[in-house]
Amino acid sequence: MSAKREGKLVADFLDAIAAERGAAANTIESYGRDLNEYTAHLAGRGVSARAASPDDVRSFLIAGSEAGLKASTLARRRSSVRQFHKHLYAENLSADDPSSGVEAPRRGIAPPKILGVADVERLLAAAHAQAARADLSPARRLAALRMACLVELLYGSGFRVSELIALPTSAARAKTGLLSVVGKGRKERLVPISPPAVAAMKAYRKALPPNLASSPWLFPSDGESGHLTRQAFARDLKVLAGAAGLPSAKVSPHVLRHAFASHLLQNGADLRVVQDLLGHADISTTQIYTHVLDERAKAMVRDLHPFGDT
Repeated sequence: MSAKREGKLVADFLDAIAAERGAAANTIESYGRDLNEYTAHLAGRGVSARAASPDDVRSFLIAGSEAGLKASTLARRRSSVRQFHKHLYAENLSADDPSSGVEAPRRGIAPPKILGVADVERLLAAAHAQAARADLSPARRLAALRMACLVELLYGSGFRVSELIALPTSAARAKTGLLSVVGKGRKERLVPISPPAVAAMKAYRKALPPNLASSPWLFPSDGESGHLTRQAFARDLKVLAGAAGLPSAKVSPHVLRHAFASHLLQNGADLRVVQDLLGHADISTTQIYTHVLDERAKAMVRDLHPFGDT
């Protein structure tokens, strides 16, 4: 057993899912991290990935559960390990697939953190108030207009943060109220753009200096990627949350995406429609919002059934 040889197995698997399935860069990074931890765990047990047993796989998953990892992380770890072993078996690098019958440790899945409608309204009001200040320098005004645009788009359309920060400049010229977005697995979907988001984009683009306005990205920056990073956006969003009087720990780009989905469902949207808007490949991913549907069903029985108020 060699760490270099184990690393090569992982690298070959990651190359395969990138080439054959079009896996997103974030997925590849996450799987690589999971599998490096998995092979290290196996090494501690004196076993190679090619000779792993169901007990070895189960031991790794249990270790993650005992370490207090979130249910979503545990599920991803199990998926990483299962796909890795399927790959090894398909390539005749192992005699069997030891992961096939191993279930992830059972843990309750907590509903996602959700901002209420009033909280989002406060956040948006704070963003627009900052952008409207007359005492800002051009650079700070541009940053404030950008934040207002980002929040309007994220809450109004439910983008993944990776999709949002990498929007092309052409997004600002969308005239149909719909924008084509390439999401996970390079799958394309149409995302609606709200009138407030369109107005925020126009105001932000108007304030861009010529050297930035010529960028192919809607949110350009001087970094290596050429556009705003997730880390910078998340940091600035927490500053905005503080200005809105909201706990910074309660607000993140992903929480605003959750708010988009939850508020649609609260107002009667179909779960399948929300699935399409979020770009979820599997309805089970969207079903983390079923707590919203449960509450709506209870309210319907209470308010509409003849005996609901007895």
